[in-house]
Amino acid sequence: MNYKIKNYGIVLLLILFAAPLFGCQVKEKAKVENLQSIPVKVMKVQRMDLYNKLEYTGDIKAEDEVDVYPKVSGKIIEKVKQDGESVNKGDVIAYIDRDEVGLKFEKAPVESPLTGTVGRIYVDIGSNVSSQTPVALVVNMDRVKINLDIPEIYLPKIFLGQEAKVATDAYPEKEFIGKVTKVSPVVNLENRAAPIEITIDNPEHFLKSGMFVKVTLALEKHTNVPQIIKEAIIGREPDTYVYLVENNKAKMRKVSLGIHDGPFYEVTQGLEEGEMVVIMGQQRLYEDAPTVVEIGNGQGETR
Repeated sequence: MNYKIKNYGIVLLLILFAAPLFGCQVKEKAKVENLQSIPVKVMKVQRMDLYNKLEYTGDIKAEDEVDVYPKVSGKIIEKVKQDGESVNKGDVIAYIDRDEVGLKFEKAPVESPLTGTVGRIYVDIGSNVSSQTPVALVVNMDRVKINLDIPEIYLPKIFLGQEAKVATDAYPEKEFIGKVTKVSPVVNLENRAAPIEITIDNPEHFLKSGMFVKVTLALEKHTNVPQIIKEAIIGREPDTYVYLVENNKAKMRKVSLGIHDGPFYEVTQGLEEGEMVVIMGQQRLYEDAPTVVEIGNGQGETR
């Protein structure tokens, strides 16, 4: 009897010692299993229109813009027009006292050579001027232009009448549309670029001469093509890859890329519409790695 009690005591002690150890092993196993499921964010491959674009910055200039010079020398005695006022061709902007010995006093007019707006009066009453002194700047802002230099490699895709989108910080909610109206037939030997001119209708005079703008020229359009975002891409062309998620497991696949439009890249080979591509968390992935998936909208957000 004492022998049995002694054996029971030994068994009980073994159970008491083994229970915590077994519990720790279960916890460690669960912990390892949780670590093995790698959290990733994915997006579905979708089709959309993509544009191959050139983006430049430039300055607005009035299509017609001229400095006004007097025909005679003398002193400014009267300013008829002020900055911002409208003028017609032939309107007087200022008068000059010729102040020449032997001549009868008679005001000499300084006239506008075109219809538009007085952009600036350069002189004050009492200023001495000559035929080489600019008195005013007159601009016609009904149409404005932007001059750009286009690298020769892109010139075959630039043509007269091509649409250009113009944006400015002054009116962030507005997009202005212009047209290519001049393409130089000569390439500058220094920078291997050719000047082009973009003209924009400006009936409300939102765009001002000297204003800084951003210009976008669409060179080509690829319609309804599969696309992914830049964050999904691993490596550099021609060796580019993505990770897919299939049955909650990661699969690496080689892809070929076409044009890109902002963050969106065309996929010419390797992916089909609707496949789930990893856009975040792929740094920890390997072939057949188990994953926990969140669905993204392709712009870094979760839904």
